[in-house]
Amino acid sequence: MMSILFLEYPKCTTCKKAKAWLEAAGIPFTDRHIVENNPTVEELKTWHKISGLPLKRFFNTSGLVYKDLHLKDRLPEMTEEEQYALLATNGMLVKRPLLIGTDFVHIGFREKEWESLLDSK
Repeated sequence: MMSILFLEYPKCTTCKKAKAWLEAAGIPFTDRHIVENNPTVEELKTWHKISGLPLKRFFNTSGLVYKDLHLKDRLPEMTEEEQYALLATNGMLVKRPLLIGTDFVHIGFREKEWESLLDSK
């Protein structure tokens, strides 16, 4: 059985739905509070590489911290290293939930996408 890491913010309704879905599907996972145990720069670099997605997708663009820091305007001017460092400072900047396996990283919860992803594993 593959090892799956589930990063969540417990008060987030989407995270609650995703966690309930994983449990109902009987999929074993390790749960991690994204604020209490924020992703490190090294983890973010690894996950970004595995995901194949633009780094901007890792940012919680609808979050208050993102808006308070005016990142919509600042991100395009920042290097990837600066973006990794910023993401690693505050779990509320990171899009959630994150579903991470050895060969995949999925950002956000869309039931059909998770279903097809995990069915193929």
